[in-house]
Amino acid sequence: MEVGEPQKMLYPQDTTETEGAEVLAAVFSPLVRYDENKQPVEEAAESITTTDSKVWTIKLKSSYTWHDGTPVKAEDYARAWNFAALQDNAMSSSYFFGRVDGYNDVHPGEGKTPTAKEMKGLKVVDDTTLEVTLTAPFSQFKTMLGYTAFYPLPASAIGSDGKLSPTFGEKPIGQGLFKVDKPYKKGTDQTIEMSVYDKFPGKKPTGWTKLQFKVYTSSETAWNDLQAENLDIHDSLPATAISTAKQVLGDRYFDEPDASIGYIGVPLKYNKEFENVDVRKAISMAIDRKTISDTVFSGTRSPADDFINPAIPGYRQGACTACTYNPAEAKKLYESAGGPKTIELGYNADGGHKEWIEAVANNLRANLGIEVTPKPFEKFQGILDALDAKEYKGLFRMGWSIDYPAAENYLTPIFGTGAIGTGSNYGGYSNKEFDDLVAKGDQATDAAEGLKFYQQADDILLKELPYIPVYFYRSNFGHSTKVKNVKLNLLNQINWADVEKG
Repeated sequence: MEVGEPQKMLYPQDTTETEGAEVLAAVFSPLVRYDENKQPVEEAAESITTTDSKVWTIKLKSSYTWHDGTPVKAEDYARAWNFAALQDNAMSSSYFFGRVDGYNDVHPGEGKTPTAKEMKGLKVVDDTTLEVTLTAPFSQFKTMLGYTAFYPLPASAIGSDGKLSPTFGEKPIGQGLFKVDKPYKKGTDQTIEMSVYDKFPGKKPTGWTKLQFKVYTSSETAWNDLQAENLDIHDSLPATAISTAKQVLGDRYFDEPDASIGYIGVPLKYNKEFENVDVRKAISMAIDRKTISDTVFSGTRSPADDFINPAIPGYRQGACTACTYNPAEAKKLYESAGGPKTIELGYNADGGHKEWIEAVANNLRANLGIEVTPKPFEKFQGILDALDAKEYKGLFRMGWSIDYPAAENYLTPIFGTGAIGTGSNYGGYSNKEFDDLVAKGDQATDAAEGLKFYQQADDILLKELPYIPVYFYRSNFGHSTKVKNVKLNLLNQINWADVEKG
């Protein structure tokens, strides 16, 4: 199975990118999975109940054990979530716990010291029951619980110094379908080796027991390996492969709807040159999304016209008026707004993004009359690290794969003020009206009412363009003749238990 190098060590609470999440999804079982209707269904949880969307009771199935054979308990979830939330631990997923009562005590914000080590909203009732009290009702809470950040942690994950153990980061002990066979040395090892965990209580694959993730820095190299049958599954084929993949792979090639979005990110907080919204609008109107989708991606992407993907309730066709290609208007607007004469366009070279980023660069050169330099980073983590460190000032390629199926997930983690530094708000966008509308959507007891507020928050993004939506993904994946029944779930992860030998 092909995977890009994870950004961090294999700690669930410090993993907010897709490569690491894909590896960890094989090692851990989430509390919920999602059915064909994108609804959460209990997995490691026996039940998740509430009467007011504020106090939630999570009952665990008693059949789950850690890979060392010990039973998984409610305290393992409390431990993991408290560790993630505590500001001193600087976990990249801490923001996901921001709705739990007591989060502000353990995570008061930059320059402030926590007044507690644990959130008062987490209560271990007994070995299989966890009670979670939120600061305000949040109707989507159960839906969130399929995300990586909500996996549990065994006691052995945290060392005597109170920090995550490096040993655990290289060889995590989970409670999922696969156990890690040997430590993975990030940066040197090219494979992550796993085998089926005998005592896993759920469905196990038939006819095979070993799983190997192969780490690639080039999606094209992985495609070559797939064609040569040196790789069994490639779940994100590069743009260069799309036009021939159907011909080469036949019925082993798949092109399916996907809930992800591709953007051009804007470092709003770190570069004043992009501060004027008209500069961002002009850049957006100068991008020929249809030609990029049809030509670069051979029709396997569609032009983005909203911040919410069509796969999820809440999408509105044509909502983004500045996403309509209008080169003449774009140039006029750019010049009157005093846009920068030179722009750098960063992208990760390990993800098959070179072609579309160069197409965007050509659009901006031709339509705005400016100098544009694409800047490749070897790995996606290079961009994320440079943005985290506030070192990178150019526009950047960014994508979003949903953590859980809700319109809110396209808003809060990427554009919420609280997600700066602790979530995926790499551009540093902050707008109080946006935050307030999302909060109203969160607290609505009726789903339709909540969606109205989320769409109003979306309207602010459409007006301000903190990022520039370029395309909606489709899943383009393929497999070798050695396997069959390969399917991707809503989070773009393989349903391993269904995969059979070819």
